[in-house]
Amino acid sequence: MSASVRVGAPVGRLLVVGTPIGNLSDLSPRVGDALAAADAVLCEDTRVTGKLLNHLGLRKPLERCDENVIGRRSEGLVERMLAGDTLAFASDAGMPGVSDPGQVLVDAALDAGVPVEVVPGPSAVVCAVAASGLPCASFFFGGFLPRKAGEKACRLEALAAVPGALVFYESPHRVADTLAAVAERFPLRRVALVRELTKVHEECRRGLAPELAAAVAADEAEGRAVRGECAIVVEGPVAGESAPAEEDPGAVAAELLGEGLSASRAAKELAKRCGMARSDAYDLLLSLK
Repeated sequence: MSASVRVGAPVGRLLVVGTPIGNLSDLSPRVGDALAAADAVLCEDTRVTGKLLNHLGLRKPLERCDENVIGRRSEGLVERMLAGDTLAFASDAGMPGVSDPGQVLVDAALDAGVPVEVVPGPSAVVCAVAASGLPCASFFFGGFLPRKAGEKACRLEALAAVPGALVFYESPHRVADTLAAVAERFPLRRVALVRELTKVHEECRRGLAPELAAAVAADEAEGRAVRGECAIVVEGPVAGESAPAEEDPGAVAAELLGEGLSASRAAKELAKRCGMARSDAYDLLLSLK
């Protein structure tokens, strides 16, 4: 959406509020001031943010604005700010927009000329990098890797040439599989599994990728599954590592069709992975069908 500020009209603002990733002691006084100044607080889960407001002794209208609704609600929220409302956006934990909702609303607000203020808070990405002890002068944050094994392997292959560390979020239920995939592609790299950041049971486990993957798999087999929110930090490229492989379009197309993807979605993925025009990718998929 694009809009202009009406001359002489009161304009509110958007407060992008970072929240603790586990330890409420990490709340800054500025977070409390920002939430107190808001006419309403937009959030992923009203129950989670409600507890935060209770901790601060604040009572504010809470409005659900998670990834499922933020896109269609942005226009109306911007209109409210143009009319003078100050709205705060807080994710469940960490910085909004960093693998969390928020980017869509910030984008719309800036396009409309609404002032946007960022109130910084903890970020699991930065905390994981610091806790890993691995060289991270430069790093790439990849969010969550795809769930399907084939897509996950292809994503790791595509990131193999990144000249820096790789950082991912992962669910504790999938972390063993992801570590195994990392070990398969990067057997010579060191990896850190960081979990429960800022909480009582914060832990960092490190080792060569195959060693760490085997240790976590053994724990799971013995009933000691990983618990809590996880981040994985993968060391950057090392000497002796194989170069990223060039993918064969026909093989990739067959793989995507085998995963049951629709033709349009498969064409988009094929074009991205093999550097093809989407129309050519679509034609190739149809010929294989």
